[in-house]
Amino acid sequence: MKKDIHPEYVENAKITCACGAVYEVGSTVKAIDVELCAQCHPFYTGEQKILDTARRVEKYKARVSAKAETKTGKQVKRTKRAAQKKAKAEKEA
Repeated sequence: MKKDIHPEYVENAKITCACGAVYEVGSTVKAIDVELCAQCHPFYTGEQKILDTARRVEKYKARVSAKAETKTGKQVKRTKRAAQKKAKAEKEA
């Protein structure tokens, strides 16, 4: 292997999470700042945190609830067809 081409390996590099947890691992970088770690990640904690800075989650939930309240195209067609069949049956009878 060639000499002097590999980065310097640091045995005790510090990883600092946004929640305040600090880990020491081996790395080529002396200090690493991360947003999520095993102590605050929703997969490990079991609780969901949603940081909604642009109101995207609110907009999505509003859009989904609006769709649930209104009928879809298939439902509208079914109700129209049922009404037509009922009207036709009443005329014939």
